[in-house]
Amino acid sequence: MKSIKFKGSHDPEKKIVVSLFWTVRKTIREEGCAPVRITSIRTSKRTYEPEGRKLLKLSDDILDDIISDIERGNTVEFSMTMGQESLRLWIDGETFAVEASKTPELEEEIVEKLEHETSKITPDFCQTFLPKIFPNR
Repeated sequence: MKSIKFKGSHDPEKKIVVSLFWTVRKTIREEGCAPVRITSIRTSKRTYEPEGRKLLKLSDDILDDIISDIERGNTVEFSMTMGQESLRLWIDGETFAVEASKTPELEEEIVEKLEHETSKITPDFCQTFLPKIFPNR
């Protein structure tokens, strides 16, 4: 597992988006364009999992729960898969941590990129990524 302290003073939503985007972007280099599946999101209040064959996306209610947790100083855990890679992410107001099951080097690539991006006033991520994880944006 690798972790970083976020640089800059970005709001929780931006931290979530940038963290998920660069995790997926770096994993693509290892796994190709395999579908990204968020298999669970754990907040202090509950654990979210997809229903049946539906994909788990960050609905307004889930996002509000995540942001509320981060603002209170709690850690939110994401479990995701992409191809043969399984990833676990932990995000709170100050830190990000990642664990990759198949390719440990991927952890270092992700945290290095996030260190760079979160030091910017406006972190970089592709706008077309938003509808893939946020259904209402």
